[in-house]
Amino acid sequence: MMTKGFIFDLDGTVYLDNHLIEGAAETIQYLVDSGHKVVFFTNKSIATRLDYVKKLNLLGINATIDNIVNSNYITANYLKQHMVLSDAAYVIGEEALINELKNEGIRLTESSDEATFIVLGWDRQFTYKKLNIAYQAWVKNKAVILATNPDRTCPVAGGQLPDCASMIGALEGATGETIDRIMGKPSKLAADIVVNDILQLPPEQCYMIGDRLETDIRMGNENGLHTILVLTGITTIDMVKTSKDRPTYILESIKEIANLHEIVTA
Repeated sequence: MMTKGFIFDLDGTVYLDNHLIEGAAETIQYLVDSGHKVVFFTNKSIATRLDYVKKLNLLGINATIDNIVNSNYITANYLKQHMVLSDAAYVIGEEALINELKNEGIRLTESSDEATFIVLGWDRQFTYKKLNIAYQAWVKNKAVILATNPDRTCPVAGGQLPDCASMIGALEGATGETIDRIMGKPSKLAADIVVNDILQLPPEQCYMIGDRLETDIRMGNENGLHTILVLTGITTIDMVKTSKDRPTYILESIKEIANLHEIVTA
């Protein structure tokens, strides 16, 4: 049997809020017991990797920091490679994003005079003041604008909440220009880190499993991965019919992955 890599989105795929999707824990454990590699990859920037380890463990899923990737992690890696000593980043985002960047040695600032990078994350305390600091840094320094993720909404039990795209839209509305880079799904940067650095498998042996066409499925399709769409989160069958981002497989939930013998046992 060939070892395969399974990249699981979290919100809407493995759980909704604090409720585990039926069969998720058993399916993930089955894949691990079968000799496959599992990574959990979320675009959500409002929790740290350690927070996700604790949450998954409480829900009955074995996870360690080594198989958790979030958009904060991708962002920190990018900044470490592209910032020089004189650079500083202004962050619109919550404590989890700020702390994870600080812990990776990223120099942060609250001054539009100093900021040469702007990092946009989901911020539930977003204000005009924050928008103006970012805008002035762009005007004064042509600061590079990065976003942790492009998600318009985040699925929760009973509905959806506005996500990072709201912050992106506000700054793009002010500058009149598209932001420079997306860090998380569906970027090639994110795919390369997960597939090459963490799973260390060829893309054709990897499967991206998620509930969102424009992030999870697009990243898989554009980077040579197989894709599995689950219908427990954002996407419906009707949405698939009109989308250019078509998954390899469509399942009601991740519980059904164990039945795909051509994937699991081949």
